[in-house]
Amino acid sequence: MKIAIAQPNPVIGDFAHNAAKIKALAQSARRLGCGLVVFPELSIPGYPPRDLLEKKEFVQANLACLKQLVASVRGIGVICGLVEPNDHHEGKPLFNTAVLFENGRILHRVYKRLLPTYDVFDESRYFEPGWQSRILVYRGLRIGLTICEDAWNDKDVFKKRIYHVDPLELLNREGMDLLINISASVFHLGKREFRWRMLSAIARKYHVPLLFANQVGGNDSVLFDGTSAVFDAAGELVARGRDFEEDLICYDTAKGPCSGSAECHPVSGSDAQCALKALVMGTRDYVRKCGFEKVVLGLSGGIDSALTACIAVRALGSENVATVFMPSRYTAQDNYEDTRRLADNLQVSYRIISIDPMFAAFLDVLAPDFDPRAPTVTEQNIQARIRGIILMALSNKTGCLVLSTGNKSELAMGYCTLYGDMSGGLAVISDVPKTLVYQLARYINRDRPLIPQRIVEKPPSAELKPNQADQDDLPPYEILDPILKGYIEDLKSAEELVQMGFDEKTVRRVVRTVDHNEYKRHQAAPGLKVTSKAFGYGRRYPLAQRFRKS
Repeated sequence: MKIAIAQPNPVIGDFAHNAAKIKALAQSARRLGCGLVVFPELSIPGYPPRDLLEKKEFVQANLACLKQLVASVRGIGVICGLVEPNDHHEGKPLFNTAVLFENGRILHRVYKRLLPTYDVFDESRYFEPGWQSRILVYRGLRIGLTICEDAWNDKDVFKKRIYHVDPLELLNREGMDLLINISASVFHLGKREFRWRMLSAIARKYHVPLLFANQVGGNDSVLFDGTSAVFDAAGELVARGRDFEEDLICYDTAKGPCSGSAECHPVSGSDAQCALKALVMGTRDYVRKCGFEKVVLGLSGGIDSALTACIAVRALGSENVATVFMPSRYTAQDNYEDTRRLADNLQVSYRIISIDPMFAAFLDVLAPDFDPRAPTVTEQNIQARIRGIILMALSNKTGCLVLSTGNKSELAMGYCTLYGDMSGGLAVISDVPKTLVYQLARYINRDRPLIPQRIVEKPPSAELKPNQADQDDLPPYEILDPILKGYIEDLKSAEELVQMGFDEKTVRRVVRTVDHNEYKRHQAAPGLKVTSKAFGYGRRYPLAQRFRKS
């Protein structure tokens, strides 16, 4: 049988949109001669719906959408994901369900057994786990159908398993010809390669082809890379969907990988390319799915705002990006030239609004309590907040969404101002460490200097006081970023980081500063997750606490 794997980009709760995607892709698969088309996890409501699942009308709308799809899609079998009520007297109210339907009839149901509750996942909050793993027979094939996490508990892959049951092992005992996993597998750098190794090992272990259907698109902070795939019984990758865009791939179970039936579509070849595509997709989806068309951001002459502007233009088009340069008495002349050149290169609108008159007015009003001869960080923060007010005023007036431009290194260290440069509706690069910011800028400039070279080469500075440089207040980024990764993403203690060779004084300073600035991150705009541990609802630390090991 020829099987299609579809990776649509759903909008959470837009059932008409999601149903139309499913219908169109099913029709395309049928025209290609496929007998079955497979869609990702929760492809009807979109993933993750979070507390929308607590609304009865949301669940009913998702069931009505399934009913309409079952009645209208003909001539091909469809596997897709949705939410169904748990009608038993005990347990959580819902099941995370996969259904197989064909020509007006639902032929089979599978309930997700393993419910993740780590990082951005909180499925046990809503779902009751399934209690059995059964083979379904369709057109002569014995199919093991699983949902995302059900495949992430293999004892040969994970040294310590989270769950006490392995659905794949149970399905294998029943005897299967084909294993299908429908997923909403969240992206981060390095995840694709690990996922492929894991799925390849599973296919090889059970000696069956494995079909992996993954969601694509951005939903709030969470990004999905698609990259649906097929591995043959030897664990070889024989079909692959594109990354970060909708796609449809086909695989014929009756033919081997050398038959010409397989298709491997192109995907990103480097971390920089992968991260850039993820950020562009995430920005486009967040802006569009929230109902905006245009964005506005401040250009400073620094690399962070330059990168954010490049991402915005790729995501939305230059005609939908407005930029504002807001110089002060501390702004270098180079930045007047560099921001203008960048805006011209990107073909975006550009205006200059000096903050000096407003800054002077603030200082005048506050004069009794402020010594102009001895400015402190307070005066620096006032400048940042004036810029935030200007951007938010333009947003209110024009309906543009404000993009904030701070990176992960700054956010980790609190090197940012609440209600100032943190203002905005989306923090595009807030999960991008500063060293990766430079990699992305160089990648963008690989063919021509879209970002003026002086922006890439100049020492980073907030320009809130004379001759200011980031490294006056922070360790060099090439030292800071590995420490931050170890502490935030790898959960290393200060002692472990010191044992890895980092300077003890620097490590303890960094750890203390990260912990101290948790309150700022709780008030930050949502950001796009591209690392294994981003700030946001996947990292939950209390504010009022006194644990200080370091």
